[in-house]
Amino acid sequence: RTGNCNLTTVIANLQLKMGKPVLPEGRMEQLREVSMFIDEMANQSHSHRLPYVGASAFAHKGGIHVNAVNKLARSYEHIEPEAVGNTRRVLVGELSGGTNVMMKAQELGLELEEKSDTTRRILAEIKRLENEGWEFEAADASFEVLVRRFLEGKEDVGQFFELHEYNLDLHKDKVMDFDDAEATVKVCVDGQIEHTVAEGDGPVNALDQALRKALRPHFPQLDDIKLTDYKVRILDGRLATAARTRVLIESTDGNNAWTTVGVSDDIIEASWRALRDSFEYKLLKDREAQP
Repeated sequence: RTGNCNLTTVIANLQLKMGKPVLPEGRMEQLREVSMFIDEMANQSHSHRLPYVGASAFAHKGGIHVNAVNKLARSYEHIEPEAVGNTRRVLVGELSGGTNVMMKAQELGLELEEKSDTTRRILAEIKRLENEGWEFEAADASFEVLVRRFLEGKEDVGQFFELHEYNLDLHKDKVMDFDDAEATVKVCVDGQIEHTVAEGDGPVNALDQALRKALRPHFPQLDDIKLTDYKVRILDGRLATAARTRVLIESTDGNNAWTTVGVSDDIIEASWRALRDSFEYKLLKDREAQP
């Protein structure tokens, strides 16, 4: 047995390709939403490779490819993504060109010119980071933070806070059989130094708590952020404990969700970079929402 046929694909094929009326007018645009709802009810992840309704169905990455899509979308898209409730996604990575950066920025509401010096510098930085193991395809928030740093002339420093140092101490109680961690963070906010200490269930949680404690007097809205997922990937297992590590952090403030990425030879440093971008992204969005 090979399983049941995916009806979302059959419906789209019949109506959009063969001209056979299947759904009432206006319902085809809800196809992706229904597909995602069914997977949610079945408690399974929504496959990004599904025809028509998958997240990758209308995704474009290669520089020449994206340039063509920018000029004539139907040269690479068999239907308009909106016809099934989907959207076009432009991916940025080692194969990207200036058009990728420009279109991805526009997708996020940022204005960039394709052949501007800023776009070229952003593209060069993305390619450098990708060579080091960074990946922005699943971390739009980190990409947006990076672009905004270049647009606002703050390429090497945080827009809201600057890290001076952090320190972590791990404690293991062999009698009680538990681990805990203590983090010390020193950051600068508007010329003011904040030096805080916090404990947590593990090093990343301790670092998260210490950073929140340092920033809370200046940005109380950061208390709204909840970390919903934490993923670690070893980029080259052949290097054993010397391998580079990529960390993805998913966060939400109850209204929106976003993903950030960090890469380093040290898992704590990779976690810090992803955590920093998560906080920066929240503050950027709050600033943007202010009248």
